[in-house]
Amino acid sequence: MTETLRAVRGMNDVLMDETPTWQVVEDAARRVLDAYAYREIRLPVLEFTELFKRSIGEVTDIVEKEMYTFDDRNGESLTLRPEATAGVVRAAISNGLTHNQRHKVWTSGPMFRREKPQKGRYRQFYQIDVEAIGYQGPDVDAEMILMSARLFRELGLPNIELQLNTLGTAAARAVYRARLIDYFERYRGDLDDDAKRRLHSNPLRLLDSKNPALAGIIAEAPTLTADLDTESRDHFDALTALISDAGIAFVVNPRLVRGLDYYSRTVFEWVTTALGSQGAVLSGGRYDGLYEQLGGKSVPAIGWAAGVERLVGLYQACHEQKLAFQPHIYIVAVGQAALRYAMQLAERLRTAISGLSVEVNFDGGSFKSQLKRADKSGAPWALIIGENELNEQRFGLKPLRSDDGQQTVDETQLINLLTSLPMGGAMAMNQ
Repeated sequence: MTETLRAVRGMNDVLMDETPTWQVVEDAARRVLDAYAYREIRLPVLEFTELFKRSIGEVTDIVEKEMYTFDDRNGESLTLRPEATAGVVRAAISNGLTHNQRHKVWTSGPMFRREKPQKGRYRQFYQIDVEAIGYQGPDVDAEMILMSARLFRELGLPNIELQLNTLGTAAARAVYRARLIDYFERYRGDLDDDAKRRLHSNPLRLLDSKNPALAGIIAEAPTLTADLDTESRDHFDALTALISDAGIAFVVNPRLVRGLDYYSRTVFEWVTTALGSQGAVLSGGRYDGLYEQLGGKSVPAIGWAAGVERLVGLYQACHEQKLAFQPHIYIVAVGQAALRYAMQLAERLRTAISGLSVEVNFDGGSFKSQLKRADKSGAPWALIIGENELNEQRFGLKPLRSDDGQQTVDETQLINLLTSLPMGGAMAMNQ
């Protein structure tokens, strides 16, 4: 017996009833990014493995356990991208975008990590990634946060908390790192294997541990505040003043360190409990040393990434109505001659009215069965073409979502009527 075909675990199909919500989220993101003059960049999903080892850090769960890595036919190690920032940096360096230039860019698409699948976290997941390259002041940090806040407003997503922290410069973190090692060494016997392994390679990683048995130890660990350099403190103070001026509430979280090696100074997360347990919806931060770390010249940069599945889940949780695709008009064509005419008319309507979605009834059927299909399609109007209508070149326009009566229109009247209606997308909110 042939085994039933199935999707790879953690790599999900997004079916037709789900994509309208995805499209709303993606369209809102595009509008917001356009409003701030960020331009789209499209990147390959495969990169050389070395890129992620050098950017994310070899002593990380992502590189050690979660990446999809393989050797190609030339024996070169390639990896499906686990995140987007490293690819943006690679593209900027290899295409010469960092020489006395500044860029605001965004990209989107699938990322891949072999994690344990759970709600809102999958092995193939989608992100919207935004990066500002060549900007060093706190003003662009504030813009990143204002932009993400605007995205939430566009989508009508309330109760998302902004958490902020600063990681300072590499020099400040070196002093703090030594203090952390001394502190955690006192509790070595209580640390799990991952914490012990990372204690000397990257002790900040311990602050991000999700092991509840370590929560008490982590809560008492020293913070970076005492070792923070003046320049980083001034940068952070200026940032908080700018976002306060914009009326954005925030919480300073000294334990917020972010999970990747390349962050410095500003780090932030928007978190929510609306999906059951507290989780990050959008995360970002500054990574001023990454370009140099990857072989380019020193370039300041900051960015954020939002999980599309998380945004879709939040949108569905916050809106009682469900988005569904529907055409604007469904053409009921009774008879072969009517069908041939209907297909030509549909093309003329699509040409005349930008954004109009027209569905023509195919595979025949009685007048009654075609009206049932029209109603099931969700279209607000059915256009009826039979032998009499075809001879007279006047058609029945029947409203399907109201008690208004059917009217008779010719093609010009039909176009004028449809042109006067708000088109929007071919979507509607259904209970």
